Amino acid sequence: MTSKEIQLGKSGLTENFIETLKGYFKKNDSVRISVLRSAGHERDKIKEYEQKLLKELGANYTSKTIGFKIILKKWRKPRV
Repeated sequence: MTSKEIQLGKSGLTENFIETLKGYFKKNDSVRISVLRSAGHERDKIKEYEQKLLKELGANYTSKTIGFKIILKKWRKPRV
């Protein structure tokens, strides 16, 4: 299982960020996203980012939030 780490900064979830994330999933099973202070350190904001990412990526992905990190995992089959 390979993993990659990326930082989410003050510009938030841009199209470029999401495309970069999709590129990482071509070679990695999971990606850890560190939410920087400039992106918003409130729990509600991190959950909002998490939901938006899952919506953009599709049904083959799951997520988990630990502190200020969002961990995304890609599965072969869609998860219910």
